[in-house]
Amino acid sequence: MIFTLPAIAPCALALAAFAAFSGPGQRPRATSVIAHGAGILALLSSIAAVLLLVTRGAGESRCIGIDPVCLALRLDAVGATMLLLVSFVGLVVVRYAATYLDGEPRQGAFMGWLCLTLACVLILVQSGSLFQFAAAWIATSLCLNQLLLFYWDRVQARRAARKKFITARIGDAALILAFVLLFLSYRTGQIGVILSDAGQGHASLGTVIAATLLGIAALLKSAQFPTHGWLTEVMETPTPVSALLHAGVINAGGFLLIRFADVILLAPGVLAALALVGGFTALFAALVMLTQPAVKTSLAWSTVAQMGFMVLECGLGLFALALLHIVAHSLYKAHAFLSSGDAVQRVASIARPGPVAIPHAAAVGRAMLLALLIYGAIGAVAGFSHKSAQAIALGAILVFGVAYLLAQGLADQAPRALAWRTAAASTAAAFGYFVLQTLAEMAMRGALPAAPVPGPLEWAVIVLAIISFGVVALAQALLPLWADHPAAAGLRVHLANGLYANAAFDRLIDGWAWPRMPHRRGMQEVGK
Repeated sequence: MIFTLPAIAPCALALAAFAAFSGPGQRPRATSVIAHGAGILALLSSIAAVLLLVTRGAGESRCIGIDPVCLALRLDAVGATMLLLVSFVGLVVVRYAATYLDGEPRQGAFMGWLCLTLACVLILVQSGSLFQFAAAWIATSLCLNQLLLFYWDRVQARRAARKKFITARIGDAALILAFVLLFLSYRTGQIGVILSDAGQGHASLGTVIAATLLGIAALLKSAQFPTHGWLTEVMETPTPVSALLHAGVINAGGFLLIRFADVILLAPGVLAALALVGGFTALFAALVMLTQPAVKTSLAWSTVAQMGFMVLECGLGLFALALLHIVAHSLYKAHAFLSSGDAVQRVASIARPGPVAIPHAAAVGRAMLLALLIYGAIGAVAGFSHKSAQAIALGAILVFGVAYLLAQGLADQAPRALAWRTAAASTAAAFGYFVLQTLAEMAMRGALPAAPVPGPLEWAVIVLAIISFGVVALAQALLPLWADHPAAAGLRVHLANGLYANAAFDRLIDGWAWPRMPHRRGMQEVGK
């Protein structure tokens, strides 16, 4: 029964999708009702499956078909977490879309593709075989592409979808080749057996190459530098699609790394590469985000930065923390996109911004030192001895973020109350990190491997990450002092354009023709 319940969720949404495709036109009344009902059923079945998992333990269904081309469901702590998350976010997006697109041409088709995309994601997160995982991975991308092209007449929508289509197909090829190598190495297509054997620590050349290809597929799926451009340009799509993309589908790359964590750990070089690419993407996108004037564009760059930080966590071997990051980011980003209109109105209603405290270099230095002292004190109480070196280093990186707030409170012109509030916030952040990181490791014990003992390569990556994030945090805190300098104005312009990293990709695809889609009728009326 534990495998019957999670199967209800994608089946219900798939049936709702086919029902929606049969209801074209404006205001197809039954479409929204059926989609809403399917979303509720999917969430309830996911909750029931999680409860059964807690009471009966993890397991994997018997493969249907001939190995490796077979179907199977795998429900463990990782899959159950993602199943519940996708079902909840999916229900929220479906409900929002029913009102947001009321009266829109092709509303029925939109709801159909939305439900079908959710169904594919739900199949992906509980896949028990390589064949099923790859099929759901590719199907999710193709269905999402239909949503991205809902406003087909908009040039920017077609351009962004084209770039996403190209990067996705390269990622698909890397994933399929990795799965072929895994099958040849372990002589099975069942994910549970592969992870169990990989957990023994025996690595072959085929396994290392497979881990490399899995890393490439994850980086392309998560819009890491320099292939991030498509994610920041899909703003022409309806807001529910943006919420679904940034709160759900974009996490597939991180889920791939987490699901195959035992395989990734067999290739230390891949872990180092993931940490370097993810860390650089996080820093790069975070700086660009601060220069974006539009709410949705700023949120898109925020997603790129968050995905980079999640890849960094995976590169450090902190897979349980990366899964927690996925959950927190999905809930936050779904709310951020679906409430972006209200955010614009709130900002517009502010007559005059409040005063901003600009700290001097001495205040910034005191803030950095105080942040590290707070982190050290909380860590000493919480127990550094029980934490891996990677977890301790990541906590220090997170504390650098709150050091900026401390610098505001320690500025000469800042009120005394602000200093106390920022100190309290920093203490709460450090304490919360240790608590949540401990809870995540406890919840995923047995489902995910622990962080490996760092060697010389891992220590070099850890030190580089701490120095890089510390320097960027320091520069961000000191930047207001140089706001009027011509160099700062020029840097802001370059950052606002993403340091032009997207230009080469644009030039590459400008000469490529996008295939005609004759089945899309009446698209010229859409969006007018």
